[in-house]
Amino acid sequence: MRKSLTLIVDDEPDIRELLEITLRRMDVETCCADSVASAKALLQQRPFDLCLTDLRLPDGDGLELVDFIQAAPSPIPVAVITAHGSMDTAILAMKKGAFDFISKPVDLTVLRQLVGNALKFTHLALGKERRTRHTLLGDSMVMREIRAKIEKLARSQAPVYIRGESGSGKELVARLIHQQSTRSEKPFVAINCGAIPLELMESEFFGHKKGSFTGAVTDKKGLFQAAEGGTLFLDEIADLPPPLQVKLLRAIQEKKIRPVGEQLEIPVDVRLLSATHKNLAEMVQNGSFRQDLFYRINVIDLHVPPLRERASDIPELTHHILTKLTGNDSSDQVRISPSALSALQRYQFPGNIRELENILERALALYDGKCIEVDDLNLPLRANTDSELLKYDPALGSLEDYLEKIEKEAILLALEENKWNKTAAAKQLGLSFRSFRYRLKKLSLDH
Repeated sequence: MRKSLTLIVDDEPDIRELLEITLRRMDVETCCADSVASAKALLQQRPFDLCLTDLRLPDGDGLELVDFIQAAPSPIPVAVITAHGSMDTAILAMKKGAFDFISKPVDLTVLRQLVGNALKFTHLALGKERRTRHTLLGDSMVMREIRAKIEKLARSQAPVYIRGESGSGKELVARLIHQQSTRSEKPFVAINCGAIPLELMESEFFGHKKGSFTGAVTDKKGLFQAAEGGTLFLDEIADLPPPLQVKLLRAIQEKKIRPVGEQLEIPVDVRLLSATHKNLAEMVQNGSFRQDLFYRINVIDLHVPPLRERASDIPELTHHILTKLTGNDSSDQVRISPSALSALQRYQFPGNIRELENILERALALYDGKCIEVDDLNLPLRANTDSELLKYDPALGSLEDYLEKIEKEAILLALEENKWNKTAAAKQLGLSFRSFRYRLKKLSLDH
């Protein structure tokens, strides 16, 4: 088995020598280039496992190399070396697909961690099941795109900001990014930022030394140290108070933390994923969330859609949840009627997947043991229907089409609530049977 081979690209001989010595001590072979052109030539000649490149080179910049490597059939990890204060360029490099960055002057501990993480990709590609199909369910186009993004994001160390409504599955997405990455053998630490008392936040995040404040009777590791080598997931990051936002920004940029009561900073190797159901961009505008921190955590933006925007996935999710709740295998699956499934697909789900689980759990307690029907679901009344009717969106088509859609939904709902008894449904809607039958025919519902 050949040794790992790293391409070092820098026009400063001293930096090249420092990187070469450090990597050789890690039993990693190196090859050096001092320009973009020479680096491209070497990349086409030899099979490298990693590229470390300075951002400023005599004939171009490291971003050009990032693009060049990303365009290859099998891209290798590329990490950029930035001058102090070039954080904007480092973030741009990671948006383009760079694995990670390291700042000058180069901290050798941080460098060794970066190289170690990057070189794990060979083993990951050879021996790891990377598919997320059976853990992030749904065949809708948007879910296929999310699974593809997760696989791509797992090949990077870039911070990811996961947007989505409450209950939409943001933590599951974060866990999958971790499980598919080189950090999967290390801890995944998830914390809800809104659940930590304000006075304990700094200690919870960064740890504290014994005696640093009243009640600190022993040394305590913080979340960053607990997630060492792995992934730290900050849910509801919008709830962080301004003083902690400043400290978090420094921890992300410097890759170091200072526990409460400690004089020296401690290097940490953690990948940061964050999420919130709030609109962080609006919070930046009104001054309640720091713009520089938002820019730093939002290197990659991943939107998890609400359940109502992927209604075609509801049947599969429903059968999966019912199996999980009952512990039955597919041969002994709880049945759910087509009309009940149809009702679920039309429901708006303000609580998303979490609400779907609650509805199905309640239905299991109510149904007759044979088949879950619409009544067993006990779906909340559509209290938001009136406001929805008033909000006409021209993008939905003509007003006639829009009103026809509302009429169709109202008729289907009445039919299901009356177990498809047309006479009862017509009465509920205040229509004569003749008028009701005419509307069924007009809307192609008379089959």
